[in-house]
Amino acid sequence: MSNLELGLYSFPVLLLLIFLRIPIGLAMLACGLGGLYLIMGSAAPILAKLKGETYTTFSSYSLSIIPLFLLMGQFASLGGMSQSLFKAANAWLGHRRGGVAMAAIGACAGFGAICGSSLATAATMAQVALPELRRYGYSGGLATGTLAAGGTLGILIPPSVVLIIYAILAEQNIAKLFVAAFVPGILATIGYMIAISIYVRMYPDSAGSSKRHSYGERFRALLEVWPVLLVFLAVVGGIYLGWFTPTEAAAIGAAGTGLIALVNGGLTRKTFVDSILLTASATAMIFFIVFGASIYNSFLALSQMPNVAASFITESGFNPWLVLVGILIFYLILGCFMDSLSMILLTIPIFFPIVSGLDFGLGAEEFAIWFGILVLIVVEVGLITPPVGMNLFVINSMAKDTPILQTYRGVTPFVISDIVRTIILVLFPFITLFMVRWLY
Repeated sequence: MSNLELGLYSFPVLLLLIFLRIPIGLAMLACGLGGLYLIMGSAAPILAKLKGETYTTFSSYSLSIIPLFLLMGQFASLGGMSQSLFKAANAWLGHRRGGVAMAAIGACAGFGAICGSSLATAATMAQVALPELRRYGYSGGLATGTLAAGGTLGILIPPSVVLIIYAILAEQNIAKLFVAAFVPGILATIGYMIAISIYVRMYPDSAGSSKRHSYGERFRALLEVWPVLLVFLAVVGGIYLGWFTPTEAAAIGAAGTGLIALVNGGLTRKTFVDSILLTASATAMIFFIVFGASIYNSFLALSQMPNVAASFITESGFNPWLVLVGILIFYLILGCFMDSLSMILLTIPIFFPIVSGLDFGLGAEEFAIWFGILVLIVVEVGLITPPVGMNLFVINSMAKDTPILQTYRGVTPFVISDIVRTIILVLFPFITLFMVRWLY
């Protein structure tokens, strides 16, 4: 069997291991080690590579940003920021039909601006918003679907852990990718609110509304979210203005949210230790997946499969836009069975060289930024796509009286909104790139 065939056959083996419920990091590590052994024919060089790759991966300065942003999200939850965000959004939107659900989406967007994790955003906002949605008569499917979809804003609105991983893999500027994600993130928030508005008009019994707040109450509620705005401006604004590197900004954000949580009384010795342990656990999981993907991608590189695939696509004369659409559809399908981080780590080393050789009328850096945002969006859709959307199960586990099939139905309008938004961003790259061109 040739090296190229080994690379091709490794994919069905990897998917089989994933379907057998083997952790994705371990599955990629096993496939990578097995493939390297078959190519090299000896264990000695593999052991040497394991030694060097372990140090290279876990000592990476670029990856140090991940635990800092995760810790910032933990402290933000303790600081009561999720409650103040929802209270402010509900004061402005709650009196409308479907307004409490819209407020939950707005609060998720705000919390996503200080938390780079989709699952953390979904779980945190569900604790705050789910009881309120139930109190105002929202159906179980709409309530859980809204919070599952809103959670995806955690990885789209910067800072985003998944976008950081993409930047490292594609060797792109993290700050520019954060800038590019800003407008698509706003479009996602607006699109979700429009989806709720249409849904509650089609099914009037699925939603209620809260009381109308006076403008005085609205502005007082808005003043309570100043810590979120302060942290966002310090972190993201500091990166955009060149005051901090992304890693320094993450450290400042973690310290700032920690101080706010301490002042608000949410940070005690116990909650501090719990936050550190949860951050360490999540970081270890992410780093192990990164390590497994690194070994597997080393095997793929030796098999020459990515290079052969890139050459085949480039020389075949396929329409570049058709290739791009095919890749995005593949992500949507893969997202039904795999989490976002694993998809990025597994596919970017293969797909990025393929699409980089095609002509889309953009410069190399602009294309890499645009493609990264498109991938981030379709990966985000995978988090709420049945049957294995991670956010769906997180939210459904917190709403035990709502059958999972109702959650599947409730999230459908948001999936449609995501697909429409993806089509718009594919057809009009300027929407993604204009802020990058303006600021840089």
